[in-house]
Amino acid sequence: MIPAEGTLDTGPGRDAAGLLFAAEMYGVQLDHLAAVLGVSEARARGVAARWRGRRHAESARLGPGGPWTWVTKAGLAACGLPYTAAPPALARLAHIRAVVAVRLALESATGDAAASGYWRSERRLRARMGGRVGLRQHIPDGEVHWPDDAPVPWAGECWAIEAELTPKTTRRTVAIMLELLTRTGDYGCPAAEIAAGGPPRHTRVIYLCAPAARPTVTRAREALGTSAARVEIRLLPPGAAMARPTGGRATRAVHDTPGPPSHPQVPSHPQVPSHPQVPS
Repeated sequence: MIPAEGTLDTGPGRDAAGLLFAAEMYGVQLDHLAAVLGVSEARARGVAARWRGRRHAESARLGPGGPWTWVTKAGLAACGLPYTAAPPALARLAHIRAVVAVRLALESATGDAAASGYWRSERRLRARMGGRVGLRQHIPDGEVHWPDDAPVPWAGECWAIEAELTPKTTRRTVAIMLELLTRTGDYGCPAAEIAAGGPPRHTRVIYLCAPAARPTVTRAREALGTSAARVEIRLLPPGAAMARPTGGRATRAVHDTPGPPSHPQVPSHPQVPSHPQVPS
């Protein structure tokens, strides 16, 4: 069974939570790891080195910017997670980084931390599906669940999160929006538990977009009619973009060496929705 978000019984609090965060998100780049741990990048390098020493993680420079850290088979076992150990896919690095930035920004937004909302990762959702994701079934980049007793107007809601870096076709985007808005059951649940006409699983669908993707997402939302009120569109938060390549190929330096940070840490007031209102 996959443990609840934020639980781990190996090592002291924040350090252990950081390992779990990296496991849930496929991997994390150095500046984001520092933000997760609440420490400097130099200190985050030391934490990653400690994880490597325990064989709980590996690190390498997979692309532009700082090194990435991901969790090994032994680390996943320590976290109680059934995922397949692998480095972040090179073709998905930019997307993974954007989703990590969205999660960090949401969790640091004023009021959201106090509401104790928790993030359910794409990796977790796929694990619940048992690898049987249909060709036409869309898995969101994450879900945010708000407890019923949270001190916010949206207590009890579940939000689907989408990070959009490049535009899909408007038709495909509309189809994804409709699928997320009309889904009634959990991911991986028996078909019998998905009641026809039941309440929607996702109260809202939150799109965090790069400027190039926002026009297509906006057109898709406008095509939804009355359902458009449940789709919110924001720009991706600071720190979501990959660093620009500086020339040359990425190296496989497993034990990274110190260097200047490639991105600022996620600010305390990110451009992520902290309320469920649709922007005008």
